[in-house]
Amino acid sequence: MNLPTLSIIIPNFDHGKHLPVAVGAILKQSAQPLEVIIIDDGSTDDSVEIIQALARQHPVIQFHRNEKNQGVLFTVNRGIDLAHGEYVFLSSADDEVLPGFLEKSLQVLAQHPKAGLSCTIGDWREEATGLNWHMGVGMADTPSYLSPERMVELERQGRLFIPGHTTILKRAALIEAGKLIPELKLTVDWFIAYVIGYRYGICVVPEPLAIFKILPKSYYQRVRQDQAAYREVLVGMLNLLNQPKYQDAAARIREGGSLYVFGWPMLKLVASQPSDRSFLTPTFLRKSVWHCTKLILKKFTPAFVGNIYFRFAGYRASTSKLGTK
Repeated sequence: MNLPTLSIIIPNFDHGKHLPVAVGAILKQSAQPLEVIIIDDGSTDDSVEIIQALARQHPVIQFHRNEKNQGVLFTVNRGIDLAHGEYVFLSSADDEVLPGFLEKSLQVLAQHPKAGLSCTIGDWREEATGLNWHMGVGMADTPSYLSPERMVELERQGRLFIPGHTTILKRAALIEAGKLIPELKLTVDWFIAYVIGYRYGICVVPEPLAIFKILPKSYYQRVRQDQAAYREVLVGMLNLLNQPKYQDAAARIREGGSLYVFGWPMLKLVASQPSDRSFLTPTFLRKSVWHCTKLILKKFTPAFVGNIYFRFAGYRASTSKLGTK
């Protein structure tokens, strides 16, 4: 089977110590990308020396530098503009893909070229607590294409989740969606995945093939803890979804109640803003209340108890249902 071409984009800022693991996991894949574009965003550690050494050893690596620190979204968008592949994988310098990730993802995309992206089950690891759970479990039993209509059905059942760190995106669809919109900050991965998915459908590989490390001082954690900043991000997202450009995806986001993932802040917003109340559906309310309850319980649950719960509550992929390694 001829696999589609892939560009991997890795933005880096002061993650030199993580880069050899992240890049090494890519270079060990059974299917190789067309190019690995690493862009340093003004690092103050030894990242540049590490990237230059990796590039000398592996011609597939292309090294670029921003003249000054521009932020992760600017850096990734620059990588998208530089990319030559039909598909792009937006990797983080501190995440890690597991064996088979690229080959299995590209195989299912080759079989279903109408899909806007592929994803696998995501392996989430909270470094500070030791909690470990899987997201995206239960969408399919075998590598499959899910139409936008099927995605809505799964979403209404609470079985749809696209782990952003596992998505391989069709570059043309990503550009059409606006690339990474800076105002969306930490929510931008979710926004592009669901806009593209609800437009073109998605491919699913039902195996945990990529690790997302949740670090205590990560960008994600900092923005979530700043309530005013997080509210501003959510307001910006709702404003975008109310624009004509995104009405096709917004209709399916509304039907499936997909905004529940943003918890209590999003629930308060859609309830208080007349322009956003169309998202306040019974499905959204039901899913939001349950999601908020789980987040509260997670704060007070010891890690070993939480990991037991994840195993028995469907947040761990069953090894009996995984595809052949």
